[in-house]
Amino acid sequence: MTRSELETFQLSRLRHGLSRLSESNPFYQKKFSQWKGVAATLSREEFALLPFTTKEELLDDQSMNPPYGTNLTRPVADYVRLHQTSGTSGRRLRWLDSPEGWAWFLECWNDIYDAIGIDPTDRFFVPFSFGPFLGFWAAFEGAVHRGCFTLAGGGMTSIARLQAILDHQITVVCTTPTYASHLLETAGSVGMDLSASAVRLLVLAGEPGAQIPALRLRLEHGWRARVIDHSGMTEVGSIGIEFADFPGKLFLLENQCLPEFIDPVTCKPVAAGELGELVVTNLGRWDSPLVRYRTGDLARWQLGPHPATKPFIHLDGGIIGRVDDMLYIKGNNVYPSSLEAVLREESQVAEFAIDIDETTTPAEVTIVVEPRDESASDGLVHRLGRLFQDRLLFRPEIELTSPGSLPRFEHKAQRLRRHRPS
Repeated sequence: MTRSELETFQLSRLRHGLSRLSESNPFYQKKFSQWKGVAATLSREEFALLPFTTKEELLDDQSMNPPYGTNLTRPVADYVRLHQTSGTSGRRLRWLDSPEGWAWFLECWNDIYDAIGIDPTDRFFVPFSFGPFLGFWAAFEGAVHRGCFTLAGGGMTSIARLQAILDHQITVVCTTPTYASHLLETAGSVGMDLSASAVRLLVLAGEPGAQIPALRLRLEHGWRARVIDHSGMTEVGSIGIEFADFPGKLFLLENQCLPEFIDPVTCKPVAAGELGELVVTNLGRWDSPLVRYRTGDLARWQLGPHPATKPFIHLDGGIIGRVDDMLYIKGNNVYPSSLEAVLREESQVAEFAIDIDETTTPAEVTIVVEPRDESASDGLVHRLGRLFQDRLLFRPEIELTSPGSLPRFEHKAQRLRRHRPS
């Protein structure tokens, strides 16, 4: 497709979906009441006037209409899958899928597997216990549908998972950047050489770590495998992937979604290259839809046509951070991923925790650092202080702890603690 053809295709799918919502989705019937009757002929300009959808709206709707809310286009009996968010904000968002909605999710993963060159000879390992958290559920089923050997590693220790990767000649591991790093560390502690395994791809999601250059380099060197960044959300679906030939650029599957980028304060569109909040409308999950959904994810979008990637928008450096994660430290606007990027530059840092006290002015930052071993602590505080000064123009308080004392994470890491005024 050309860009123009893609936009025509998106508009056609959008009109079809909005027509369905106007007929039988109580949440959007109420939200778009003044637009009733125009869905079938809606222009892109008119679409840009529709109100945004927010996570708070959806959570409130589910609280008032338990347990699933009113954002359902079919009767509840027609839904076959339930997933829910991790609830880091305190409330979990439940999300139902009909057979058609789940098939769309798997279609997204089929596009993703095309983008990264998966074929039926690939062998997958997904080191999670499957529950209501979406995790890599769709990635797992998508690999099975593609004819790949696919093994779930729930209920295993990290050492058992590593042994399974070797025993079954796994070629693709789907996990978080944190857990990929932990597996590499564990392998080193027991004398296991992951660089000699059959793994060729690490498909990483859940955190921005895959786009942190020092961490990417460490993982690719230690595993001797290509790191692939992926982006998705329980409620949005799987919509972002790094094409194998374009590292550092997260392409959005615009055949499956319609993205927008806005200033999170003014809600006005931002130009290419400017930092903006990603707003998504998915174009195939109409039984549990999202229209103009404010994801809270921040990114810089670009449009650079590449024959291999179709005319899709890409995000330079992937997802940079979250709207509500920005920290104001000693005159600097900083995202947690920026702090992690500095820490990852120091090879002797095994793990870390970041404590932000925002009850003071200016905010005080304390970083607890675990060295790789006792000998690695020599001069570590000084080197990190210089790195922070050079990269971010301030020096946080840095404290060392003993090797092995900080927690390890299998899913999304919880390294940041913020203390805010009441």
